[in-house]
Amino acid sequence: MKTIALLFAGAALACAATFTGTITDTMCGARHTMMKGRPDADCVRMCAKTSSVQYALYDGQTLLRLSDQKTPARFAAQKVTVTGTYDEKTRTIKVSSIEPAN
Repeated sequence: MKTIALLFAGAALACAATFTGTITDTMCGARHTMMKGRPDADCVRMCAKTSSVQYALYDGQTLLRLSDQKTPARFAAQKVTVTGTYDEKTRTIKVSSIEPAN
């Protein structure tokens, strides 16, 4: 029984990947022009408070939604590395962790 549990745990870890990019929101994406004269981080946090807008990761080409909608607030407009699994159907990363990128 213990062996089966370890196999499942290993399989889950094998599916995890890392994604590097900038924490943004699904409305503004790469460009934060709605709050002229304010830092991008302010725009990201303000937009993410809107019910239809979510925190996301922008890798320079693609905008990926994040399952965790609390932790990204600390990293708004910062380059980070997200560890998690990617759901291609929903274009969402199921977040395991978010760390500042080196």
